[in-house]
Amino acid sequence: MSQIEKRLEQLGIQLPAAPAPKFTYLPCNRTGNLLYLSGQDCRINGVLMYEGKLGQEITIEQGQAAAKQTIINCLAELKNYLGDLDRVVKIVKMLGLVNSAPGFSDQPYVINGASDFLVEVFGENGKHARSAIGTNELPFNTPVEIEIIVEIRD
Repeated sequence: MSQIEKRLEQLGIQLPAAPAPKFTYLPCNRTGNLLYLSGQDCRINGVLMYEGKLGQEITIEQGQAAAKQTIINCLAELKNYLGDLDRVVKIVKMLGLVNSAPGFSDQPYVINGASDFLVEVFGENGKHARSAIGTNELPFNTPVEIEIIVEIRD
C-alpha cells in the first residue's frame, strides 16, 4: 500500500472506483509530467451528495463537504490513471466552480473544503495555486465542480 493510501486510510477515506465517462472527454489527460483532470462533482455511488446553489439550498459547511467529496473523486481518478498515488509530485493548480445564488460571494470558503483536504493528504505537496469562481449554474445542479492539474513522476 502506498504512503498516500496509508494516509487516506488514517483519515478514514476509502477511494471510490473511478466512473467511466458518460460523454466525449478524457477524465485524465497527460502531457509531459503533468496530468490535467476533467471536472469532478460530489457524487457518492453515482448520486450527488447535495444538489443546489450555495447561499440558497446549500450552506457553506455543506459546500465544504461537497468540495471535499469532489476532491476525493479527483483522487480516485488519479489512482485509476496512475495506479499509485505516490507518483504524485505535487498538486499544481485547482479550479473550483461553485453553483452560486445571486449575491453569494463566499466561494473561497467553500473551495477550502477541497484545498484543506489536499494539504491533509499530501502535506506541503498538496499546496496549490487556485481559482474559486462562482457561476449561476453547474451540470446536474451539482453545488461544486473541481478540476486539478497534478505533477507526477514516472
